[in-house]
Amino acid sequence: MSQSSKHVEWCLNKAEKEIKECEKLGKRPKHRGLSRVNPSINEAKKHLAKAEHNLLGITRFKEIGFSDWSMSAGFYCIYHCFLAIAAKFGYESSNQTCTISLMRSLKENNKILLDEKFIDLLEHEKTDEGSIIDLREDYTYGVQVSVKDEARINELKKTCKDLVDITKQIIYE
Repeated sequence: MSQSSKHVEWCLNKAEKEIKECEKLGKRPKHRGLSRVNPSINEAKKHLAKAEHNLLGITRFKEIGFSDWSMSAGFYCIYHCFLAIAAKFGYESSNQTCTISLMRSLKENNKILLDEKFIDLLEHEKTDEGSIIDLREDYTYGVQVSVKDEARINELKKTCKDLVDITKQIIYE
């Protein structure tokens, strides 16, 4: 069993334990892991629509002088693409690292064709120029109010558009 598959199992167990604990306490069931649900193209489409909304946000934020928020929009575009894929395969995620492991596991088990570069974008220190999560954190928690490197925004937009197109192929096949 691969490292990502082991992590997916850990995430599933984590969610199960947390849901049981909520039930014991009479609270609304919630978790910070990964749970199995019925596969849902309808839920996948909703996440895909959110990804496309965030893709548009990359440009719109730049147009109105809030390009720092373009990085967050790019991050969430990618993340919602992954959540769309998860929904198609019958998973619900409430944890970014669990979602990343699920994408790796689905890829390793030949369930999806997805270039590793898209997965790496959501991990710290996986790319030479910084992951999108690093950029999102820098621009969200930092004091910069704009992205001076327009090429970086254009590259992010292209990457997100490519992933949206790939996600469409995955969820509609």
